[in-house]
Amino acid sequence: MTRVKVCGITSREDLDLAVEAGTDAVGLLVDVPVDSPREIDPRLAADLADAAPPFVTTVLVTMSDAPDCAADLARAVEPDAIQVHGEMTVGDLAYLQSNVDAHVIKAVDAADPGAARRYDEVADALLVDSVDDDGAGGTGRTHDWERTASVAADLDSPVVLAGGLTPENVGDAVRAVEPFAVDVASGVESSGGRKDPEAVAAFVDDAKCALETSTP
Repeated sequence: MTRVKVCGITSREDLDLAVEAGTDAVGLLVDVPVDSPREIDPRLAADLADAAPPFVTTVLVTMSDAPDCAADLARAVEPDAIQVHGEMTVGDLAYLQSNVDAHVIKAVDAADPGAARRYDEVADALLVDSVDDDGAGGTGRTHDWERTASVAADLDSPVVLAGGLTPENVGDAVRAVEPFAVDVASGVESSGGRKDPEAVAAFVDDAKCALETSTP
């Protein structure tokens, strides 16, 4: 069954509705150099990470080229995983791996398959996303799922599919790529940074049921 991460949680209310819908992981966006309604301060991120129930993975999402800064932030928030966007090198990612008590997820551009292969040996998982000119995700744009499926087939790391996913298209995306997990932010929002309960529930259900086969 495909796992689901709801990213850009900004309040306890949205955390609770995501958990109630059956999401497997929640993303907390901290310290990014782009304007985002989903960015929260480290103290709130730490509070939300602490409030998440057992068996729901908390993911610190940040965009830093400096692994020591990312490690300091992870120690402050204490997430289960840290998801890194930006131009961090393979060596920097390896440094981060050895200096945080959390799984490390590297976000890579779907338009650059070579990046996924470069980070494959050092990342615990790879998030394949549609990124903007600054290297940030959350663009709300889909990408070529067939090409992503081809790249994912050659990787050892679990692949998290992101980029323009909604309740309407996530089933098709899961069937096309068969990823370990899918990631959504703006696709389940009623407004910038606020999640819509019905959209979150529909997204989780559609993602998790997409690969189920009916039996007569």
